[in-house]
Amino acid sequence: MARAMWSGALSFGLVSMPIQLYPATQSHAFRFYQIQRGTSDRIRNKRVNERTGDEVPMDEIVKGYEVKEDEYLIVEPEELDEITPGRSKSLEITGFVDLHQVDPIFFDTTYYIAPRSERYSKAYFLLHEALRESNKAGIATVVMRNREYLVAVKPEGEVLALHTLHWADEVRDPRRELPNLPENVHLAERELKTAHQLIDALSIDWDPREYRDTYQEKVAELLQAKRTGGEVEKGSPPPESTNVIDLMGALQASVEQSKKQSKKKGEVKAGPKKSARQPKKPQGKAAEPRLRDLSKTELYQRASDAGIPGRSYMSRDELIKALSGKSGSRRTAKAF
Repeated sequence: MARAMWSGALSFGLVSMPIQLYPATQSHAFRFYQIQRGTSDRIRNKRVNERTGDEVPMDEIVKGYEVKEDEYLIVEPEELDEITPGRSKSLEITGFVDLHQVDPIFFDTTYYIAPRSERYSKAYFLLHEALRESNKAGIATVVMRNREYLVAVKPEGEVLALHTLHWADEVRDPRRELPNLPENVHLAERELKTAHQLIDALSIDWDPREYRDTYQEKVAELLQAKRTGGEVEKGSPPPESTNVIDLMGALQASVEQSKKQSKKKGEVKAGPKKSARQPKKPQGKAAEPRLRDLSKTELYQRASDAGIPGRSYMSRDELIKALSGKSGSRRTAKAF
């Protein structure tokens, strides 16, 4: 179960209820430690006095604001709490906005909101339903860990969520920060129409469950291969940039390719039509030519999806044999 990282009171108008904030997400990335090469020695960070080189315990560390070189204003932790004693425990919604008015670039971190007691379930559910039906978000500020945040409170499924927002002056102006932004670019009507066709052909229904972190899967395979003395297939190089002169050709080819892929997906979902003359599915060697058209990287990905053991050790021909249902070489029997 997630641990609460903030407790306080949420209020809107004269309605107030005690709440707790919980992290809404968690990382699944592998955690690597820093190790000195050639040893098993961990590298650790220490807080040291830069003048003496001595390590300093946490209870001796205070905050300092530099006013000029080597001169600081010292601030004790309790002094920061004393200047805003109520703000660090209060989350007051001061207004409600339509969700479409909040640009996604302002959203930062998401937390789930939970009432601290069942006594406040009705007030919690009331705010949830009112925001859901009105498609609005409550805007507030809150102090957490000695920092003030601009936040938006909105329903996420069956719960209320708090999204920390960037302050306006934290969002960079792209015109000032980014080079080579397009200006006075002429688009031919045919190019724009073809681009729309490509977007339509590649349009999908959003389902985050259809996506997975393939990079972390590759990291897992690399670690397993290192543990067992095996090898991991190297990834494909990045695609080359499209030649500006061939932009229209690339668009048209993309549209045709997406149409073919959509057609294949439709055939797989629908299944073969029943017919007395329907040929039997090719097996064994008859299925191999199609696999032989694939690159080794594509074959390895299919083997990974199929959970074929020993795939990290296999040559291209062995991958084809394994995917075709053949026994393969002795290496396929070796545990991955």
